[in-house]
Amino acid sequence: MHNTGVGGAGDGEGRAGVDGAFLALERELSVFLRRARANLGEMAREVHPDLEPAAYGLLARLGEAGQTRATDLAAYFGVGKATMSRQLRALERLGLIGRAPDPDDGRAWLVHLTEEGRARFTRVRGGLRARYAQRLEGWDRAEVAELARLLHRLNAGHETEPPAPGPEPPTESGRESTTSER
Repeated sequence: MHNTGVGGAGDGEGRAGVDGAFLALERELSVFLRRARANLGEMAREVHPDLEPAAYGLLARLGEAGQTRATDLAAYFGVGKATMSRQLRALERLGLIGRAPDPDDGRAWLVHLTEEGRARFTRVRGGLRARYAQRLEGWDRAEVAELARLLHRLNAGHETEPPAPGPEPPTESGRESTTSER
């Protein structure tokens, strides 16, 4: 177990005038993210032994949103088109997703879960929800709902931020993409 510092001497102004609440937030998010990354890897392996941990979130999004364009998925996750294409190709090779022509745009494709992908994802997600329920069994339902609301608010704030400046991710050939490739 770790010491949160919340409600203790860490409140108020901390080192170099940094607000103690933000220090506590940083510390708790760091622990949460470390644990989440480990869990993500486990869940991905449960879906398929060759599934990359980051791809589990793609399956979750497709399970929620249904058929979706690759560009919309890239925007949702804040990654480049090349990164999204690579992850989608890997999911397609594993038989977890399929593609169908977009009826609104003949040049575009819609990505969807295959029956196998949906079955595997649904099984793993059910186990995950059971673990959440077990871990949070001492929490009031209103506290769980409040945590979900606050996390949604935090995530929504990131959706409105412009992407950080920087180069596009490398293409399959290992070089940065050019404007004409985007």
